[in-house]
Amino acid sequence: MTWNEIRDRFPRQWLLVEATAAHSAGDRRILDDLAVLDTFSSGKTAMKAYLEQHAKNPQRELYVLSSDREDLDIEEIRWVGIRGVA
Repeated sequence: MTWNEIRDRFPRQWLLVEATAAHSAGDRRILDDLAVLDTFSSGKTAMKAYLEQHAKNPQRELYVLSSDREDLDIEEIRWVGIRGVA
């Protein structure tokens, strides 16, 4: 689904979404297609679900978003150096 479709379908909610199609443009991440995994009434609960899902499947591109946001403006942060796995 597109972000506009999601906003129409899930108004005023916190969402755990997965990017099923995405690309980078400059320093921005463009989410072309999204799947809603779950909805929440609070951002704190949504973040807890994100952390649980990310721990199980760190390769998935997951986001916590509020459907109140009109546009997705996601800055891509480049990590430099060695990152360890716990």
